[in-house]
Amino acid sequence: MEYFEKTIRVSEDDLDDLNHVNNVRYVQWIQDISKEHWQSTAPLKVQNAVVWVVMNHNITYKSAAVLGDLIKVCTHIDQSRGATSVRIVEMYAAKTNLLLLRSKTEWCLLNKETLRPTRISDEIKSVFSKKA
Repeated sequence: MEYFEKTIRVSEDDLDDLNHVNNVRYVQWIQDISKEHWQSTAPLKVQNAVVWVVMNHNITYKSAAVLGDLIKVCTHIDQSRGATSVRIVEMYAAKTNLLLLRSKTEWCLLNKETLRPTRISDEIKSVFSKKA
């Protein structure tokens, strides 16, 4: 499977009333890295034909991040079947490698014109099954 990662520095805008990263921000980062992985990996002709939508987010929070922390965000596709795909996103404290959260998101692939579910092609599967 192909892994994709990036690093984020926690800013003041990311914090909640307890001065920890807000749960809503974590969800945004899950969405952002998923989109970035797709856009950096899938051929443009495929991106122009289909769109992904979230069916379900399951997030397990393990530890808190605070202002100034560097967070390593990693993602990969766990499995795909029919029109659905399960993507894993994990976030780690960059200094300590402590797991902050793990999410499992079920996505559905839609035809961009009809907005109807469409089977994940072998071409798409092969793009995300390359070894990192």
